[in-house]
Amino acid sequence: MEGFSPAELRKLRSLRTPNGIQRFLDDLPYHLGTTAWSPRRVLAERTAHCLEGAIFAAAALRAIGRPPLVLDLEAESDTDHVVAVFKERGHWGAVAKSNYTGCRYREPIHRTLRELAISYFDVYFNLRGERTLRTYSRPVDLRRFDARDWMTSARDVWFIPEYLLDISHTPLLRPGMARRLVRLDRRSFDAGLVGHRWE
Repeated sequence: MEGFSPAELRKLRSLRTPNGIQRFLDDLPYHLGTTAWSPRRVLAERTAHCLEGAIFAAAALRAIGRPPLVLDLEAESDTDHVVAVFKERGHWGAVAKSNYTGCRYREPIHRTLRELAISYFDVYFNLRGERTLRTYSRPVDLRRFDARDWMTSARDVWFIPEYLLDISHTPLLRPGMARRLVRLDRRSFDAGLVGHRWE
Protein backbone atom coordinates (compact mmCIF):
# COMPACT_ATOMS: atom_id res chain seq x y z
CA MET A 1 0.00 0.00 0.00
CA GLU A 2 2.98 2.29 -0.53
CA GLY A 3 2.21 5.73 -1.88
CA PHE A 4 -0.96 6.40 0.10
CA SER A 5 -0.86 9.01 2.83
CA PRO A 6 -1.67 7.89 6.39
CA ALA A 7 -5.07 9.61 6.11
CA GLU A 8 -5.84 7.84 2.84
CA LEU A 9 -4.88 4.48 4.32
CA ARG A 10 -7.06 5.13 7.38
CA LYS A 11 -9.99 5.86 5.10
CA LEU A 12 -9.50 2.70 3.05
CA ARG A 13 -9.09 0.52 6.13
CA SER A 14 -12.13 2.09 7.81
CA LEU A 15 -14.33 0.51 5.13
CA ARG A 16 -13.50 -2.83 6.81
CA THR A 17 -15.56 -5.24 4.69
CA PRO A 18 -16.55 -5.71 1.04
CA ASN A 19 -20.01 -4.40 1.90
CA GLY A 20 -18.44 -1.37 3.58
CA ILE A 21 -16.54 -0.68 0.37
CA GLN A 22 -19.80 -1.03 -1.58
CA ARG A 23 -21.59 1.44 0.68
CA PHE A 24 -18.78 3.94 0.15
CA LEU A 25 -19.06 3.55 -3.64
CA ASP A 26 -22.86 3.83 -3.51
CA ASP A 27 -22.51 7.18 -1.73
CA LEU A 28 -20.26 8.58 -4.49
CA PRO A 29 -21.95 10.34 -7.41
CA TYR A 30 -21.54 8.54 -10.71
CA HIS A 31 -19.57 10.51 -13.28
CA LEU A 32 -19.63 10.14 -17.04
CA GLY A 33 -16.10 11.27 -17.92
CA THR A 34 -13.79 9.36 -20.23
CA THR A 35 -11.24 8.80 -17.48
CA ALA A 36 -9.39 5.99 -15.73
CA TRP A 37 -8.60 7.46 -12.32
CA SER A 38 -6.49 5.70 -9.74
CA PRO A 39 -7.97 4.93 -6.30
CA ARG A 40 -6.15 7.95 -4.86
CA ARG A 41 -7.80 10.20 -7.45
CA VAL A 42 -11.21 8.70 -6.65
CA LEU A 43 -10.65 9.52 -2.98
CA ALA A 44 -9.74 13.10 -3.91
CA GLU A 45 -12.53 13.68 -6.44
CA ARG A 46 -15.26 11.84 -4.50
CA THR A 47 -16.81 10.50 -7.70
CA ALA A 48 -16.26 7.46 -9.92
CA HIS A 49 -17.67 5.46 -12.79
CA CYS A 50 -17.75 1.68 -13.26
CA LEU A 51 -14.08 1.11 -14.14
CA GLU A 52 -12.78 3.49 -11.48
CA GLY A 53 -15.13 2.03 -8.89
CA ALA A 54 -13.82 -1.48 -9.52
CA ILE A 55 -10.18 -0.38 -9.39
CA PHE A 56 -10.88 1.59 -6.20
CA ALA A 57 -12.66 -1.41 -4.66
CA ALA A 58 -9.68 -3.64 -5.51
CA ALA A 59 -7.32 -1.26 -3.68
CA ALA A 60 -9.72 -1.08 -0.72
CA LEU A 61 -9.95 -4.88 -0.61
CA ARG A 62 -6.15 -4.96 -0.52
CA ALA A 63 -6.13 -2.44 2.34
CA ILE A 64 -8.28 -4.80 4.43
CA GLY A 65 -6.09 -7.81 3.68
CA ARG A 66 -7.71 -9.33 0.59
CA PRO A 67 -6.30 -9.79 -2.92
CA PRO A 68 -7.01 -6.84 -5.29
CA LEU A 69 -8.92 -8.77 -7.95
CA VAL A 70 -11.03 -7.43 -10.81
CA LEU A 71 -13.12 -9.23 -13.41
CA ASP A 72 -14.28 -7.92 -16.78
CA LEU A 73 -17.83 -8.49 -18.01
CA GLU A 74 -17.92 -8.05 -21.78
CA ALA A 75 -21.04 -6.90 -23.63
CA GLU A 76 -22.35 -6.73 -27.19
CA SER A 77 -23.85 -3.41 -28.42
CA ASP A 78 -23.07 -1.98 -24.98
CA THR A 79 -20.18 -1.01 -22.73
CA ASP A 80 -18.21 -3.53 -20.69
CA HIS A 81 -18.55 -3.62 -16.92
CA VAL A 82 -15.67 -4.18 -14.48
CA VAL A 83 -16.21 -5.48 -10.94
CA ALA A 84 -13.89 -6.19 -8.03
CA VAL A 85 -14.29 -9.78 -6.84
CA PHE A 86 -13.61 -11.43 -3.51
CA LYS A 87 -14.01 -14.87 -1.99
CA GLU A 88 -15.44 -15.94 1.35
CA ARG A 89 -15.59 -19.58 2.46
CA GLY A 90 -15.05 -20.73 -1.09
CA HIS A 91 -17.75 -18.56 -2.66
CA TRP A 92 -17.42 -15.51 -4.92
CA GLY A 93 -18.90 -12.07 -4.37
CA ALA A 94 -18.40 -8.71 -6.06
CA VAL A 95 -18.17 -4.98 -5.36
CA ALA A 96 -19.08 -2.62 -8.19
CA LYS A 97 -20.03 0.91 -9.18
CA SER A 98 -22.67 1.23 -11.87
CA ASN A 99 -25.05 3.67 -13.49
CA TYR A 100 -27.58 0.80 -13.53
CA THR A 101 -29.41 -0.36 -10.42
CA GLY A 102 -28.74 -4.08 -10.67
CA CYS A 103 -25.07 -4.12 -11.68
CA ARG A 104 -23.55 -3.47 -8.27
CA TYR A 105 -22.85 -5.63 -5.18
CA ARG A 106 -23.08 -9.41 -5.16
CA GLU A 107 -23.14 -11.42 -1.96
CA PRO A 108 -20.42 -14.12 -1.69
CA ILE A 109 -22.78 -17.00 -2.45
CA HIS A 110 -21.62 -17.94 -5.95
CA ARG A 111 -19.76 -21.23 -6.22
CA THR A 112 -18.08 -20.37 -9.53
CA LEU A 113 -17.13 -17.27 -11.48
CA ARG A 114 -19.69 -18.29 -14.09
CA GLU A 115 -22.42 -18.25 -11.44
CA LEU A 116 -21.26 -14.80 -10.39
CA ALA A 117 -21.14 -13.51 -13.98
CA ILE A 118 -24.55 -14.96 -14.89
CA SER A 119 -26.09 -13.20 -11.87
CA TYR A 120 -25.60 -9.96 -13.82
CA PHE A 121 -27.21 -11.24 -17.03
CA ASP A 122 -30.84 -10.26 -16.49
CA VAL A 123 -30.02 -6.76 -15.23
CA TYR A 124 -27.31 -6.02 -17.82
CA PHE A 125 -29.05 -4.19 -20.67
CA ASN A 126 -28.61 -1.27 -23.02
CA LEU A 127 -31.00 1.65 -23.54
CA ARG A 128 -32.85 -0.31 -26.24
CA GLY A 129 -33.80 -2.84 -23.57
CA GLU A 130 -31.57 -5.56 -25.04
CA ARG A 131 -29.79 -7.97 -22.68
CA THR A 132 -26.19 -7.50 -23.75
CA LEU A 133 -23.85 -9.45 -21.43
CA ARG A 134 -21.91 -12.09 -23.36
CA THR A 135 -18.58 -13.07 -21.76
CA TYR A 136 -16.51 -12.80 -18.60
CA SER A 137 -12.77 -12.82 -17.92
CA ARG A 138 -10.75 -14.61 -15.30
CA PRO A 139 -9.95 -12.57 -12.15
CA VAL A 140 -6.98 -10.26 -12.66
CA ASP A 141 -4.76 -9.53 -9.66
CA LEU A 142 -3.90 -5.84 -9.93
CA ARG A 143 -0.69 -6.38 -7.98
CA ARG A 144 0.77 -7.18 -11.40
CA PHE A 145 0.65 -3.39 -11.99
CA ASP A 146 2.34 -2.32 -8.74
CA ALA A 147 5.41 -1.09 -10.62
CA ARG A 148 3.12 1.29 -12.52
CA ASP A 149 1.63 2.79 -9.32
CA TRP A 150 -1.93 1.85 -10.23
CA MET A 151 -3.23 2.74 -6.76
CA THR A 152 -1.80 6.23 -6.44
CA SER A 153 -0.91 7.48 -9.93
CA ALA A 154 -1.83 11.07 -10.79
CA ARG A 155 -2.23 9.93 -14.40
CA ASP A 156 -5.05 7.83 -15.78
CA VAL A 157 -4.41 4.10 -15.45
CA TRP A 158 -5.55 3.11 -18.95
CA PHE A 159 -3.14 0.17 -18.90
CA ILE A 160 -5.62 -1.72 -16.69
CA PRO A 161 -8.62 -1.67 -19.07
CA GLU A 162 -6.27 -2.22 -22.02
CA TYR A 163 -5.04 -5.39 -20.33
CA LEU A 164 -8.62 -6.51 -19.60
CA LEU A 165 -9.51 -6.09 -23.27
CA ASP A 166 -6.60 -8.28 -24.33
CA ILE A 167 -7.11 -11.29 -22.09
CA SER A 168 -9.33 -14.23 -22.98
CA HIS A 169 -13.00 -14.23 -22.00
CA THR A 170 -15.39 -17.14 -21.49
CA PRO A 171 -18.77 -17.08 -23.29
CA LEU A 172 -21.94 -17.17 -21.20
CA LEU A 173 -24.24 -18.08 -24.10
CA ARG A 174 -24.16 -20.95 -26.55
CA PRO A 175 -24.27 -20.18 -30.28
CA GLY A 176 -27.75 -19.11 -31.33
CA MET A 177 -29.00 -18.17 -27.85
CA ALA A 178 -28.49 -14.43 -28.36
CA ARG A 179 -30.85 -14.38 -31.35
CA ARG A 180 -33.68 -15.72 -29.18
CA LEU A 181 -33.35 -13.25 -26.32
CA VAL A 182 -36.33 -10.99 -25.65
CA ARG A 183 -36.15 -7.33 -24.67
CA LEU A 184 -36.74 -6.22 -21.09
CA ASP A 185 -40.30 -5.44 -20.09
CA ARG A 186 -40.97 -1.79 -19.28
CA ARG A 187 -41.16 -2.23 -15.51
CA SER A 188 -37.79 -4.03 -15.33
CA PHE A 189 -36.28 -1.44 -17.66
CA ASP A 190 -37.50 1.46 -15.49
CA ALA A 191 -36.36 -0.26 -12.28
CA GLY A 192 -32.88 -0.79 -13.71
CA LEU A 193 -32.56 2.93 -14.40
CA VAL A 194 -33.47 4.23 -10.95
CA GLY A 195 -30.89 6.89 -10.17
CA HIS A 196 -29.39 6.62 -13.67
CA ARG A 197 -27.29 9.63 -14.60
CA TRP A 198 -27.88 10.92 -18.10
CA GLU A 199 -25.41 13.01 -20.11
